Amino acid sequence: MKKITILLFIIHYSLVGHAQDMTALVAKVKAKLDLVNDYEADGRMKTDVAFIKAPIGKVKVYYKKPNKFRLKKDGGISLLPKGGVSVNMNSIFGMTDFVAIAAGEAVVGGTKTKIVKLLPNSENSEIVLTTMYIDEQNLLVKKAVTTTKENGTYDIEMNYGQFAQYGLPDKVTFSFNTKDYKLPKGITLEFDDEPKAQTEAEKLKNRKGRVYITYTNYIVNKGVTDAVFK
Repeated sequence: MKKITILLFIIHYSLVGHAQDMTALVAKVKAKLDLVNDYEADGRMKTDVAFIKAPIGKVKVYYKKPNKFRLKKDGGISLLPKGGVSVNMNSIFGMTDFVAIAAGEAVVGGTKTKIVKLLPNSENSEIVLTTMYIDEQNLLVKKAVTTTKENGTYDIEMNYGQFAQYGLPDKVTFSFNTKDYKLPKGITLEFDDEPKAQTEAEKLKNRKGRVYITYTNYIVNKGVTDAVFK
C-alpha cells in the first residue's frame, strides 16, 4: 500500500511538472503576441463552403488590444461563425485562467511542434478546450483546434513569413464543420427542387467548410481607431 501511495505521488507531481512546463511555453508565446498593440492588414479571402458560392475577395483586418478584432470584406459575405470565434490567436490567448497540459509532439507543415492542451478553469468560458501545436524554437502557433459551446469545433492553421517576429501569419486556413455552423441572416440553401433540397442539405451539413486568408501587408503598432470596431 505504501509503495502504491508513493507511486501515485510521483505520477501526480510528474504531471504537475509537465503542466508547469507547458504553462511557461504558453506564456512565452503570449509574450511575443503581446508585442503587438494593434495592427491593420490587407489580404484576400477565399471561401470553400459547399452550400455558399462566394468569390475570392479583398479583406481588411483590424486588431487592437486587448480583444478588439474586425474583419471587413469588400462586397459579398463574411463567412466566419459568431460567438467569439476569430481567425487570430489573440482571441484564444485572451483566456487567462487555464491549465496547460503537455500532449506529445507532432509535425505540422514540416515543423516539429509541441502539443499543448488548454483547459479553462471557468465554467462560463465559451471555449471548452483548445489544442495548440507550438513551434517551440520560434514561439509560433502553427495550428490550434478549439472546441466551443456554441459553434462546435474549428481549427486554424497558420503559415508565417516576414511578420513572424510578431507572431502574425502570412496565411491562415480556418476550418469548421458546416453542421455546427449557423447560416448568416438572409442566406438560404438553393437547389433545383424541394425534395432534392432536403437530401442535399443533409449531405452538405456534414461537410467541412474552409476559409483561406492570405495577408499581403501589415501595419503594426501605428494606432487603430476604435471607430473601425463599431
